[in-house]
Amino acid sequence: MHTIYLSLGSNQGNTYDHLNNAIQLLYERVGRIHKISAVYQSPAMGFEGPDFHNCVVKADTNLPPNELLETCKSIESFMGRPVSSGTGYTSRNIDIDILLYDDITIDTSALVIPHPQMHNRKFVLQPLCDIASDLWHPAFAKAVSDLLKACPDQSVLHKQPKWLKNPKDSATLGQYNYIVIEGNIGAGKTSLTQMISEEFNAKSILERFKDNPFLPKFYKEPERYAFPLEMSFLADRYQQLLDDIGQYDLFKDFMIADYDRYKSLIFAQVTLQTEEFGLYKRLHEMMYRDMPQPDLYVYLYQNTERLLQNIKKRGRAYERDIEAAYLEKINQGYLDFIKSQHQLNVKIIDISDLDFVKNRADYLAVISQF
Repeated sequence: MHTIYLSLGSNQGNTYDHLNNAIQLLYERVGRIHKISAVYQSPAMGFEGPDFHNCVVKADTNLPPNELLETCKSIESFMGRPVSSGTGYTSRNIDIDILLYDDITIDTSALVIPHPQMHNRKFVLQPLCDIASDLWHPAFAKAVSDLLKACPDQSVLHKQPKWLKNPKDSATLGQYNYIVIEGNIGAGKTSLTQMISEEFNAKSILERFKDNPFLPKFYKEPERYAFPLEMSFLADRYQQLLDDIGQYDLFKDFMIADYDRYKSLIFAQVTLQTEEFGLYKRLHEMMYRDMPQPDLYVYLYQNTERLLQNIKKRGRAYERDIEAAYLEKINQGYLDFIKSQHQLNVKIIDISDLDFVKNRADYLAVISQF
C-alpha cells in the first residue's frame, strides 16, 4: 500500500459538488481516503477566470504511479473536463494533480513526482500543511511547512467554512461493535478482515491457524488426527476470543474477526466420528456458554472451483491435498448452521465472481452489503 497526496481544484459551476464527486470517485477507484484538508478559495493562476476552490487529499493506493495518473485523468474525463488543448491554463470543473507518492521521485515526459510546481503554489502548500505540516519533500529535503514559508506565491487565500465529505464515513460498519467474517477454506475471510480493519480503524482478531501443529498432519491422515486437531482448535479459539473480546481497545472503533466460535462445531461435525462429535459438542457448549455473540455474522460464499484455485494460489504445502468433496461438506455445514441460527444477524454474500483483494470496486460492493 502506498501513501499519496493529491491536489484537487475547481472553478466552474458548484465547485463543492465537483470536489465531493471527485473524492467519491477517488475513493472508489484509487483507494481509501485518510484525510481531506479544508477548502481554500484562491484567484485563478496564469489566466483570467473565476476563483478556484482547492483542497488536498491524503489517500492510500495499490496503483503504481503511471496507473494512478491514468486513473486521475479518467476521473477528470468522466466528470466532463475537456481534453487540454495545450495552449495554457483555462477554467475547469475539476483538476486532480499528484503531489507526492510515498517518498519517491519520478521524472519522465508523462509524469513528474513530486509535482514540479507545488513549491510555487500557495493554494497547494497551505491545505497540504493543514493535514501534514511535517511531511518531507523528497526532492528539496524540506518540510512542506518550510516550503510554505518560502513560497513566492503571494496570493490571498480564503479558508472556507464548509468541509468536504469523506466517503468512508457513510459506510454502515460503524453501527456494529463486533463483526465476524466467516467462509470456507480459501474464501478470503482473513484478507477481507484485514482490509476492513485497516480502512475503518477496527481491532482485528485473526485465527492462529499457522501455529497449530496438527493441521499438516490432519491433511495427510484425517482419521488419525481429526480429534486432536479439533480439540486443539477448540482450546486455542476459546482462549483467543476470551482474551481479545474481553479487552476493548479505546483507540479502535469496533472489533472484527475472521472466524466465529461456531466454526469449531462446523468443522468438527465434518471431521469427527459421531461419538467423538457428541463429546466435542458438550465441551464446546460448556466453554462458550457466556461468550458474546457478534452483532453481524457475514458468510462469504465462494464456489468450490474458485476455492480450489485460491488454495492453490496461496501455496500452503499442507493444503495441497484438500479435495472438492471436503470443501463442499464444509460449505454445507456452514449453510445448515446458518439456517438454524435465528438469533444471529446473518448476511450471506456471494463472492464467486468478485476479487475484492485486487479490485477495489468489488471490495466496496462487498462491504456495502454489511
